[in-house]
Amino acid sequence: MLDDTIAAISTPLGYSGIGIVRLSGKDSIKITDRIFVSPKKKTLNQTPSHRIVYGYIVDSNKEIIDEVLVSVMHAPYTYTKEDVVEINCHGGPVPLRRVLELVLKNGARLTEPGEFTRRAFLNGRIDLAQAEAVLDVINALTEQSQKAAIEQLRGGISKKIETTREELVELTAFVEAYIDFPEEDIEPLSIKDMKEMALKVQQSLKQLIDSSRYGVILREGIRTAIIGRPNVGKSSLLNAFLEHDRAIVTEVPGTTRDVIEDYLNIQGLPVRIMDTAGIREVENIAEKEGVKRSLKAMKEADLVLVILDGSEDLHETDRELIEKSSSKNTILVINKIDIPQKINLNFQKKVVRVSALKGTGLDELKDEIVETALKDKTVCGIGDSYRTGIVTNIRHVNALKRALASVDSFIEGVTKKTFPEFLSVELRDALDAIGEIIGITTSEDILNKIFSNFCIGK
Repeated sequence: MLDDTIAAISTPLGYSGIGIVRLSGKDSIKITDRIFVSPKKKTLNQTPSHRIVYGYIVDSNKEIIDEVLVSVMHAPYTYTKEDVVEINCHGGPVPLRRVLELVLKNGARLTEPGEFTRRAFLNGRIDLAQAEAVLDVINALTEQSQKAAIEQLRGGISKKIETTREELVELTAFVEAYIDFPEEDIEPLSIKDMKEMALKVQQSLKQLIDSSRYGVILREGIRTAIIGRPNVGKSSLLNAFLEHDRAIVTEVPGTTRDVIEDYLNIQGLPVRIMDTAGIREVENIAEKEGVKRSLKAMKEADLVLVILDGSEDLHETDRELIEKSSSKNTILVINKIDIPQKINLNFQKKVVRVSALKGTGLDELKDEIVETALKDKTVCGIGDSYRTGIVTNIRHVNALKRALASVDSFIEGVTKKTFPEFLSVELRDALDAIGEIIGITTSEDILNKIFSNFCIGK
C-alpha cells in the first residue's frame, strides 16, 4: 500500500474561500500534471520543490473544472517524506469533489483515515507519539491543551521516553551478556549496580506517570457534573458559565430531563461541564430516566458540584446527594445568595456561594474548580509543564504503568538474587511496553486503532 499514490480533500467540507485536495506518493506530480494546464505552459514535473504554480484543472475534454494554485513538494522534505502535491481550489463542495474525482480517475487512490500521518510515521519522519499529537493539536480544547500537544509533536515526550529506554537497553545488555556468554571474560554487574540503574529508570517512569495527572486533563477535560434537586439553579449556573442560554430554565420542576454537556475554558484548563436533571422521587418514565442519567454522570465525573438553594432550609434530598458524592472531589455550591438566606450547613466540604442569576461568585467558583481538580498540581508544574513535555495520552499512561510494573519486579528479583534469565524477561517486557509509545514495538492492530480516529484528509 505504500507504493500507492493517495489523495483526499484535506479541508472541511462546506463553503469557504479555499479548499485543498492533497496527493502523496511517487506519482503525485505525474497524476496532477495530467489534469493541470498552465497559461504559461509550465509543467509540474519541471517545477522546483516548494513552489506554487497558477493554472486550471481540466477534464479529459479540456473543460475547465476550477482555477487553482498547485503546490509542488518533492521528497523527502514533505509531511509524508514522499512527493506531495496540494491543489488549492475554490472552497465549495462541487469543485473540490470534481477535482478529487479527476485525481482518482487518473491513478490515485482515496486515502484511509489518517493515512497521510501514518505514512509520515512509517517513513520515519515522526514517531508514533508525535503522530498522535497531530490529532491532539487538531482537537485541542484550550490554548494550554494546544501548547501541550505542540510540545509532544516537537518530540518533548519522545525524548524523555527514548532516554529512559536507552537506560533500560543498557541494563538489559549487561544482564543478557552475562547469560549468553557465561564463560567469557565479562565482568558482571553487582547487585548494587543493577539496582541503582533500575531505580533510576523507575524514578523516570514514575515522573512521567505523575505528569499524566495534569496532562490527561489537558487533553480530555475535567468531567464536572452539576447535580441537585429541581429548581436549585443547575441550568442557570450552566448558562452563567457559558454566558449564553445553553439550557432551558423554567420554574417547572423536571424541565431538564437529559444530561446537557459543553466545554468551558477555566485558566487554560478544559472543563467538560454537565448539567443534569433534578434528582427527586418521580413517577414519570422520562423523568426517571433523567434522574438515572444524572446519577450516572455523578458517578463518572472527576468533579461534582452539588447545587443547594440558599433561600431554603437544607432538604433531605440535599443531604442524600452530599452523602452520595462523598467519595468524589466535591464542591458544595450555595446558589441564590442575591435573596434572603435560610440554609444552614455543617459539612466538611468546600463551600462556594454564588448567584447564578446575577453572576456573583462565579470567579471564586472557577478558582475552586481548578484548585479541587488539580490537587497534585505541584507534581506536574502547572503553567509551564507543556514546555518540558507531559504525558497526555491514556494509551501512553497504560504502557508506562506496565513498564513500571516490570521494572518493579526486576528490582524485587535482583534483591532476591533471582536467576538472570528471569530478570531479563522483566526488562524485555518493560522495553516492549515503552516501545509501544513511540512505535518501536507496536502491532498493526494498535496502529489501525490509532489512525482510525483521524479524518480522511490528515
